[in-house]
Amino acid sequence: MLEVSGVSAGYGRAEVLWDIDLTVKEKEIVALVGPNGAGKTTLLRALSGMVATTAGSISFRGTTVQGRSIEQIVDLGISHVPEGRRLFPGLTVRDNLRLGGWRVKNTDIDRVVEMFPRLGERLGQVAGSMSGGEQQMCAIGRGLMSRPELMMIDELSLGLAPVVVEEIAERLPDIAADGTSILLVEQDVDTALTVAERAYVLETGRIVLSGKAGELLADPRVQESYLGIG
Repeated sequence: MLEVSGVSAGYGRAEVLWDIDLTVKEKEIVALVGPNGAGKTTLLRALSGMVATTAGSISFRGTTVQGRSIEQIVDLGISHVPEGRRLFPGLTVRDNLRLGGWRVKNTDIDRVVEMFPRLGERLGQVAGSMSGGEQQMCAIGRGLMSRPELMMIDELSLGLAPVVVEEIAERLPDIAADGTSILLVEQDVDTALTVAERAYVLETGRIVLSGKAGELLADPRVQESYLGIG
């Protein structure tokens, strides 16, 4: 579905990513893990058109992504749940969700509420008054409103209690099974590699490890560097 080949990107003269190769298949959850500052967010921004690439190619279902506007990339079937959620805090949950589907006819809030029943109880509540976990549910729900084939989630666990992270992560396989593949950027390596099928480890702008998530979770290098084991 998504094929990233030899991609480099950055901000002006400051290169952040070098020679990135990455793929995501249909109905698949792929994790991108690594330390803070490794370039994970920059890669998602490059995929969604916010950062220009300087080398390589990005294709989605055989269509070139580079050179397209953010709106056109959304229309291709890619949505982006940004780091920090970036909700409109003064708007209701319902209106935040509706904004996520503004380019789509017949938006389906019921589908989002089915995935996250707690949102159904808060549709009329101002988003900024909810807990961090509920806001993250709303942000993911907003990302689903455009009916994407690929949803990119940046730092799902940021600022959330482990029990809340687990609750939200448990919904990701259902989202994937329903037809939306997921590219999950996450510093919580244990959670990411538990929920994903495949994973990539990004360090200082380069992919240093990749493979099945379970195998990476058992890899001594990952355990020592990210899980404090060994």
